[in-house]
Amino acid sequence: MSLSLTIALAQVKVAREKQINLETAQRCIAKAASAGANLVIFPEMFMACPQKGVSLATAAEPLDGDFVTALAALAKEYQIAVMSGIWEQINGETERAGNVVVVIDRNGTIAARYHKIHLFNALNVRESDQMVGGNQAPEIFELNGIRIGIAICYDLRFPEIFRHHAKNNADLVVVPAAWYSGPLKEDHWLTLLRARAIENTMYVAGSDLCGKAFSGRSVCFDPFGVPLTDAGEGENVVIARIERERVSAIRDQLPCLEHIRDDLF
Repeated sequence: MSLSLTIALAQVKVAREKQINLETAQRCIAKAASAGANLVIFPEMFMACPQKGVSLATAAEPLDGDFVTALAALAKEYQIAVMSGIWEQINGETERAGNVVVVIDRNGTIAARYHKIHLFNALNVRESDQMVGGNQAPEIFELNGIRIGIAICYDLRFPEIFRHHAKNNADLVVVPAAWYSGPLKEDHWLTLLRARAIENTMYVAGSDLCGKAFSGRSVCFDPFGVPLTDAGEGENVVIARIERERVSAIRDQLPCLEHIRDDLF
């Protein structure tokens, strides 16, 4: 029997207030669980929308803080794993926070954590003014026997992080994002997600914020670049099925990972 995993991409608007976002989480988690999903994925920044002139340190919490604890309770109640962007407290920081994705298993236990390593200092945005970057490559975790890697938003423009996951036998890489809207930005988002899937022969799924400032279009591509789902532009929860057999079949037909020239590059 082939290993499989059903994921739900929760495309949502983010509020400034954590409690509103937790109410959104409850609705989306209930919908994902009723659809048979094993993992629901919320975007980057889902804990609280950054506010102009307000330091992110005021929103940040430790991993055992109220926000993650509430998500853990929902995961346990609905028996579904939850992935979400949060603001993590950084010791000694009074203005900035860590841009972190946390994964909680269906028992309410933290299964993985990734601290964003590429901060978006581009296109008139300077994340490093508000955020502290991570300095460790993301690890892979397993769910239903499916190996899953994580990247966050701007990481999508750096193919080496996805090749790292592929070399470590990831079947799926999930990209929680707050992908800003703008000229050609939606095209970049979709093109890069699809390219990362094709060049690494693995599933790649992006869960994006929607609303005035963000692109939406949460999607999942299979290892051959076939689109499996698309959330469009508004709030939505969409479902995709990840099949280990599909990854193996594509890698048998297209063994590009075996042809990597590590001796030259």
